Amino acid sequence: MMEHKTIISKFIKRKKIRIDRDPSRVITRAHIPGNLLRITKIINRVLSLSENGAKLLLDSVIDNFADRHKNIQEQLLLNFDKVSEYLPPNTVVSSSKKTLIGAYFTMEYSIESAALFNPSMVPHPNQNGVAEGSLRFIMSLRATGEGHISSIVFHSGVIDKSSSIEFNNVSNFVQTPTISHDPFYNNQLFKLQLKEMNAWDNTSKRVLDQLPEVFTFEELKVILHVLHINPEFESDNKTITIINWLANSNYKIRFDEKTKLSERVVFPVSENESKGIEDARFVKFLDEKGEATYYGTYTAYNGITILSQLIETKDFITFNIHTLNGKAIQNKGMALFPRKINGKYVMLSRQDGENNYIMYSDNILFWQSAQIIQEPKHPWEFIQLGNCGSPIEINEGWLVLTHGVGPMRQYSIGAILLDLENPSKIIAYLEDPLLAPNEEERDGYVPNVTYSCGGLVHNNKLIIPYAMSDISSGIATIAVKDLLSCMKFATTT
Repeated sequence: MMEHKTIISKFIKRKKIRIDRDPSRVITRAHIPGNLLRITKIINRVLSLSENGAKLLLDSVIDNFADRHKNIQEQLLLNFDKVSEYLPPNTVVSSSKKTLIGAYFTMEYSIESAALFNPSMVPHPNQNGVAEGSLRFIMSLRATGEGHISSIVFHSGVIDKSSSIEFNNVSNFVQTPTISHDPFYNNQLFKLQLKEMNAWDNTSKRVLDQLPEVFTFEELKVILHVLHINPEFESDNKTITIINWLANSNYKIRFDEKTKLSERVVFPVSENESKGIEDARFVKFLDEKGEATYYGTYTAYNGITILSQLIETKDFITFNIHTLNGKAIQNKGMALFPRKINGKYVMLSRQDGENNYIMYSDNILFWQSAQIIQEPKHPWEFIQLGNCGSPIEINEGWLVLTHGVGPMRQYSIGAILLDLENPSKIIAYLEDPLLAPNEEERDGYVPNVTYSCGGLVHNNKLIIPYAMSDISSGIATIAVKDLLSCMKFATTT
């Protein structure tokens, strides 16, 4: 066993690159007291100012914050709109006072003040202008700030033909997107999702029966309102809550095309992810026509429960967010294969927090069954196993980075190889870790952790972005042939 570890240590190369958190990258968030009386009092205090006094105070605010946010005045006015209903009746408010009121109901939030970790790397959808033999990439990272609220941020760069990596400069600005619900919901799909959530009853049937085959969020709200005021129909409030929850959990976000990639932050929107969007595993998925869609599985957390979600994009400007459904959608760490296999979607998962599972489905949003393909076997993974991102297709099979937890809750990264046509079958594995925390990596928010949410292969080298003790990130590389030479292949009879 020690012999393998020595060999691997000769081949794995840690780059000098270190991706650290930057507390100065801040977004604006609404900061509205829960006490409605306080909202009214704050508004009235601003309204009591003279126009000149309000303008001077607003000028000071703008001067203090304009270099930290793009379009700061627009953002303040958006937050004014959220409290405008509490204005005294028939009150005429100047533009300056509207913006100033918005400032009193706005706060800054440092998205990565606590940590920047758990990276996932995919080829960039735009490879124009890249030198021959090089690859432009996008790296998603889990950014964590005050209150341990996590979001998704993006970095980008180029890997050249010799596997040297250069990152693009990261913008000082970050922006949240505009948010809308899906312009259309599929009635049949919505019904299936409600059935999966044990919410198919007279109330939900009445709602869906009155909606067309394809309906909008506004149409859904109208039907719910009509039922609510209908004295002849006794609706189930729990079911109504679930219908609203489901609709609000499936939405679309869009960034301004003029923003740089590093300025875009996917921040929690729906109630089920209010405490964090965790560990996005992005993959470039090719359909039967060879067209690419980028999917990312992530864990939504509301402070009490977790839920697996799917984020979808083609350009990293517009994103669709969907709930994942089915009996097999449990626990964390879903990782989608980059193409269908034998006509089915395939995904790795960790159903029980201990073993590696595989799942097959005809529908990317519904997963009903799972089977174990790997159980803890080696001392460095005795506590639990999981994947470290989507499988990577190479000539020899599906290369899967794994994580194992051993003594003192140390997280290490390993690897297995799955059969190309039958990925339920492990054909090779590492007996010892590929990466484990060294002395420079073991101190952080969660000590003794190396972890990844997905790498890629370029010019026959495996590029592994990885987190260091849940606080910062680095990159390691190894030639695929060297990795395979260190793996133990299953014997065939």
